Amino acid sequence: MLILGIDTSCDETSAGIVEDGLRMRANIISSQAAVHAQYGGVVPEVASRHHMEAMIPAVQAALNTAGCSREDLDAIAVTAGPGLAGCLLVGLNTAKALSFAWDKPLIAVNHLEGHIYANWLDREPVPEMPAIILIVSGAHTELVLVRDHGEYELLGSTRDDAAGEAFDKAARLLGLGFPGGPLIQKKATEASAKPPRLPRAMLGNSLDFSFSGLKTAVRTMALEGEVPVADIAAGFQASVVDVLTKKTQRAVEQHDVRCVLLSGGVAANGPLRASLQASLPVPVFYPPPILCTDNGAMIAAAAYYRAQSGATGLALDARPSWPIALPV
Repeated sequence: MLILGIDTSCDETSAGIVEDGLRMRANIISSQAAVHAQYGGVVPEVASRHHMEAMIPAVQAALNTAGCSREDLDAIAVTAGPGLAGCLLVGLNTAKALSFAWDKPLIAVNHLEGHIYANWLDREPVPEMPAIILIVSGAHTELVLVRDHGEYELLGSTRDDAAGEAFDKAARLLGLGFPGGPLIQKKATEASAKPPRLPRAMLGNSLDFSFSGLKTAVRTMALEGEVPVADIAAGFQASVVDVLTKKTQRAVEQHDVRCVLLSGGVAANGPLRASLQASLPVPVFYPPPILCTDNGAMIAAAAYYRAQSGATGLALDARPSWPIALPV
């Protein structure tokens, strides 16, 4: 089954083509990072306009790269949410138009579910379920129990800033630029042997997260100007990694799972990957860096497992706050 996946949930315009949910035939990503860097974060209206310019060229490039035509496609998948409303609408309207014009079924995909299925692409062996999913991105930090395909239970989520958002804000406070994740990781390599220990909000026995206090600590230390920027960056990163690792470890202890899947933009962070692998008693899977960011291939992969639920009609609308699961 060959599926075209479209994602415009934030600031990447992407179209990917995946075969049988596993083999990535194409993954075209048009990034707007340089555009938004001057603002220190994503400007929704600017992002939407750039999506309109890049969307059709991205779809055509995906078809060319995959070496297929529209006749070869079995379905079209699109991110319906969560995400920025204006950005989502560009991808949705494009997918609807192609679905209608090409007479192909349309499949709505939750963006967070797409991040999970990035772990299935071009990988052998594939992850086994049940599994614990740690989703860490610019807008989301969640621990999810996946019992089987499409069966999700939310174990914990952020009460304020997401991990990726905290990285971006900390980087801005330290004058490092945008996006913050890779810049802080790079700067932290220049730190002294003993960077400052910054706060860790463990929230008792909860599996929820909180990074607002950590962000405030970074701001205070940066304004005081007594600690080198590299040391603050290292202390910040160590705090985030420690909290994410310990919460995931607690989730694994509470549930009988076969593996842990790391998903989302922050999944590209090297120290986080290393910490999880060293601390957990089960295998840890994570996508290559190009599949950690938003992309159309992961949407197509997730759609393969959604296809059995049936196609979605053209009345589909954007769901900016669409949760992947509700807490039990």
